[in-house]
Amino acid sequence: MEYLDLAPATHAAGTVRLPGSKSLSNRYLLLAALAEGETDIRDLLLSDDVERMLEALKALGIDWRRGERNDFRVRGAGGAFPVKQAELFLGNAGTAFRPLTAALALSGGHYRLTGVPRMHERPIGDLVDALRRLGADIRYLGNEGFPPLEIRPAAIRAGGRVAVRGEASSQFLTALLMALPLTGAGATVEVAGELISKPYIDITLKLMARFGVNVERNGWREFRIPAGACYRSPGTVFVEGDASAASYFLAAGAIAGGPVRVEGVGRDSIQGDVRFAEALQAMGAQVALGPNWIEAAAPSGGRLKAIDLDCNHIPDAAMTLAVAALFAEGTTRLTNIASWRVKETDRIAAMATELRKLGATVEEGDDHIAVSMPRSEPSGAVSRGLTFTPGVAIDTYDDHRMAMCFSLACLGGVPVRINDPKCVNKTFPDYFDRFADLLAPVIAIDGPSASGKGTVAALVAEQLGFHYLDSGALYRLVALAALRTGVALDDGEALARIAGTLPATFERGRILLDGADATDAIRSEECSAGSSRVAAFPAVRAALLGRQRAYRQAPGLVAEGRDMGSVVFPDACLKVFLTATVEARAGRRYKQLIDKGMSASIGTLLQDLRERDARDSARAVAPLQKCADAELLDTTAMTVDEAVAWVIEQVRQRLPQAAARS
Repeated sequence: MEYLDLAPATHAAGTVRLPGSKSLSNRYLLLAALAEGETDIRDLLLSDDVERMLEALKALGIDWRRGERNDFRVRGAGGAFPVKQAELFLGNAGTAFRPLTAALALSGGHYRLTGVPRMHERPIGDLVDALRRLGADIRYLGNEGFPPLEIRPAAIRAGGRVAVRGEASSQFLTALLMALPLTGAGATVEVAGELISKPYIDITLKLMARFGVNVERNGWREFRIPAGACYRSPGTVFVEGDASAASYFLAAGAIAGGPVRVEGVGRDSIQGDVRFAEALQAMGAQVALGPNWIEAAAPSGGRLKAIDLDCNHIPDAAMTLAVAALFAEGTTRLTNIASWRVKETDRIAAMATELRKLGATVEEGDDHIAVSMPRSEPSGAVSRGLTFTPGVAIDTYDDHRMAMCFSLACLGGVPVRINDPKCVNKTFPDYFDRFADLLAPVIAIDGPSASGKGTVAALVAEQLGFHYLDSGALYRLVALAALRTGVALDDGEALARIAGTLPATFERGRILLDGADATDAIRSEECSAGSSRVAAFPAVRAALLGRQRAYRQAPGLVAEGRDMGSVVFPDACLKVFLTATVEARAGRRYKQLIDKGMSASIGTLLQDLRERDARDSARAVAPLQKCADAELLDTTAMTVDEAVAWVIEQVRQRLPQAAARS
């Protein structure tokens, strides 16, 4: 089983730009597919669930094209899907499976809808029953009430009323509302029982209105779609950031100091999960909102406090509150969460199981969960008065939200292992990178040989109290090991084998190769020239990539090299391209060698540096280059102290909480 180990952490701060909302992305795609005209969708989320929707639309005859980054153009069908026979695999994407079931049932075709085994355990009977009452011909291919489904052409009853239960899943009502305009005859949908997740229905109504269909709502009990309603493209739409995803980062700020700011949702958001911020405020967190951002920090005095909350308005984000309860004084009780039982996993049962692993006291019911912070006193795991069980392995049940919620547990000052971390691909493929930025920001300093980046990076790391990575030392060690064992520096396969098993360690400023001090040996001109040749082989770079990324640990990392910002840490919070004239660099290298009692020639050094610059810049893999988002620092006329001060000032602007420690 794949896993990800999260190092102990006690502080989180920074800014996160959120990915697009999954719920908005798939709703926009379906509405654009059914509408007249072309729709430009900006900032679409790229994740497993959205990929399943895109694949299905393509199979159903909808023409869509991807533009720059996450922008898509969809040419609508102006009604029902044009392809009348298709087999669709929809993974575990409920936001694709449920709405497509309804739209296809009213499209007059023959379709089969399947998914992963867990999707075949997620009930869909209430939606199917409602569609059958409209005349749809839908058959179960497995267990009654569950996917997979077969849909056959049928005569749909125009107009009239149809009822659907409200307490099972809001996606059933959403699916009906989005599909019914296809009949053109109007209809009224009645909700039987208590409607859960009302904010998601509100999102559906607002998006339908943007596409020209205004649904009349009588409270939350009755919804009327007017006769003659049809979807028309609004031209361009923008996908907001994912408000549910915002909850993990905001909780991190509330738990571990902060401030943490999320950008992409805020006071003006149409998503109900932005009200998660209100729950954090009720727990004592300091919260601020702007039109397109939210910021959270820990209580000004003391820790979070427990709350008793009806979570109907934030069913997904409420999961984050269950983990935040680990850090809150008292017992947090979350109610009206029955929908957790029918999600990617039984989330109430899964949450209770994993919280208990961490030492929490948990009570679970059909539609509630109550969590009390750990009270035991295991050895070693104490943070801000909290006592977590250390070294816990969290099972994620192929559920993206379980994985993201429990990343917060490492803020208890204990190591945490997340099993199957790639399940976050469903909605947030690079979640753990974004989370790591808050706990262990990276400052990437790249530049040519002898530019002074190593000296500057080491001093910056020392001032900030960050870890330090001299990536070039790893390539030098590969070159040194090759030279000592007689491996040719043009034998890429042999060099990659050396890199993959390199016995390298870093101890208090010393660099060891197989236990022996190699600090001075790797700085010889032979090793310097050899490392450049070694680094040109893709297999060597691939072998060392994971090793370099493993240095990213709290409270942060300063990494220097030639591709730190472009390849190894493309998400670094600060990228600096540090350079100087070749004459200045040759002079520095000359002085360095003379001070160590080594012989050197300025002419030879100049030639070697020019040749190395040419090789590093021209190599096919990860060439030396300034990233577009990197700050340029020319140190030709600067002292070391001036260069360090310049970098620290850049850090202060981006990470004030880190610079404050320097």
